[in-house]
Amino acid sequence: MVNLSILLAKQVGLVIMLGFVLVNIPAFRRMLLVPTLRNRVGLTIIFAIFAVIANYTAILITPDNRIITKPLLLSIPHGYSIANIRILTVTVAGIVGGPAVGGSVGLIAGLSRAAQESFIPEALFYIPSSALIGLLAGCFYDKRQQRFSPLETGNGFIIGLLMELIQMTFILFFSPTGWTLVHFIAVPMILISSLGTSVFLSIIRLFFQQEMAAQAEQTRAVLNLALSTLPVFRHGFTAAAAQTVVHLINQYTSFDAVSITDRHRILAFEGVGSDHHRVDQPISTALSFRAMEEGTVAVAENSHEIGCQHRNCPLQSAVVVPLIVNGDTIGTLKLYFAQRWRLTPVEIQLGTGIGQILATQIMLGEASYQTELLRDVEIKSLQSQVNPHFFFNAINTIVAVMRQDQGEARRLLLSLSTYFRDNLMGARQTLIPLSQEYEHVQAYLALEQARFPDKYTVHFSDFPAAALIPPFSIQVLVENAIRHAFGQRKHGNRVTVTITKLGDQLKISVTDNGHGIDPALLPKLGKQVVASEKGSGTALQNLNERLHGLYDPHTGLEIQTGPGGTTVTMRLPYQLKQSTTRAERMTTDETPDR
Repeated sequence: MVNLSILLAKQVGLVIMLGFVLVNIPAFRRMLLVPTLRNRVGLTIIFAIFAVIANYTAILITPDNRIITKPLLLSIPHGYSIANIRILTVTVAGIVGGPAVGGSVGLIAGLSRAAQESFIPEALFYIPSSALIGLLAGCFYDKRQQRFSPLETGNGFIIGLLMELIQMTFILFFSPTGWTLVHFIAVPMILISSLGTSVFLSIIRLFFQQEMAAQAEQTRAVLNLALSTLPVFRHGFTAAAAQTVVHLINQYTSFDAVSITDRHRILAFEGVGSDHHRVDQPISTALSFRAMEEGTVAVAENSHEIGCQHRNCPLQSAVVVPLIVNGDTIGTLKLYFAQRWRLTPVEIQLGTGIGQILATQIMLGEASYQTELLRDVEIKSLQSQVNPHFFFNAINTIVAVMRQDQGEARRLLLSLSTYFRDNLMGARQTLIPLSQEYEHVQAYLALEQARFPDKYTVHFSDFPAAALIPPFSIQVLVENAIRHAFGQRKHGNRVTVTITKLGDQLKISVTDNGHGIDPALLPKLGKQVVASEKGSGTALQNLNERLHGLYDPHTGLEIQTGPGGTTVTMRLPYQLKQSTTRAERMTTDETPDR
């Protein structure tokens, strides 16, 4: 039994070494990360080869339980048996590829094992048993990209143990030498296979942790890039701004070449291939036109897919991200590598994120430029105010969360993107649907509650989603309550937003259970700057002035306060958007999911 354990351990060591080599091959990494049919077929082929090799390099066992070692077992004499690590490879295949991969590898492994005994009836049970084990192992497959983060070494050991026990059960009931064989091989095979499964999965888990660390590093690069490019497009989407951004992307990332185009020509290019990828040249590649026409990220995994007409172009892989501003594609961001293997899912994700940030920056620049041209400066400036302290607090919060939970950090980045997108859209609009204002408030709350977990509870009543209100009106009142109503109180802080249709009016009330407002300040709030330790009242003054400008001097804020809290109320004319998109087409009784 000891000799059998040592021989099996040698086989496991070889498989583990091969596994370590595999996870360092970019093509295998892509198979693990991207669950396409092509990659699933690739995983099936790789693990099926492992399983067949395990059969042909098995340890031969005589009817009287003696061990015979041979370099290659293409056939097994009648009455003889073998010990191998076939079930280990089938188990790992199921866990990393899912039931389809595991079942397919198990079926091939079982057919190979039965073929070694010329498909005699006594050996046919290996076919269904191996396929079943692959399918069962596939039940532990997680479709999430971070699927190995919860799979600890101990879990891998237990899964391997269960699968080997299933195989031993089949041998016990269907093999002619059932009990004798199981008694001799069960302990070594179960122990060694379980250990091998846990080690193999630990190697893959380590790879996924490295991928997550790489994504976190890429996210930090994107944040730094976002801060650096913030003022670049202030004067529009120009060639000079594009060249500055291309240089910054080249500085903060590992891409070999970076380019920005408009819909017709190259605005900026830097990096490998700059001898023939020149500024002001017309766009000539089908890849770029496809990205712009479809509005989706286009990926080229070889020079042919890139479509460069230059004979000696060194660029071998690329990701092309359409720059979409206000629903229109205005150009592309193109990121290149000089080697095919360097374009991994992490790099594609990075490029997509950078493209989205640039589109937001361009939108910000255009909004800023248009604001300068507007005659109605007073209302537009009030709508387009963005608190820089909030921006940098949000960035710092995301950076801190990133160290503990990359998934939560991505969610907060999306909330930050939504918050600023709604700010930019609101700066151009006089009235927006309530559904859009609700989305803006939720994005703000997600960022605030990440900074102060469990400190606030904000509840919205049902509301007519298509009703029109001034942008930021509810957000200002909710933010004002969160910042000033509760003082240093850390728990039990509640804000309730109640929206009611009263005839031809829309009543909006924001109520908190805070400490109340000094009655002496009430006559001044919303009308002038108020000097106090908690704030200046500027936000309420701005909102009040906007309401007066949009409606009439009698439409403004009503404030009621006491020791148990404060209620701020707006009464607006009830209006519905006349032309709505399909996503916004709701009746006044419909409300978004909350």
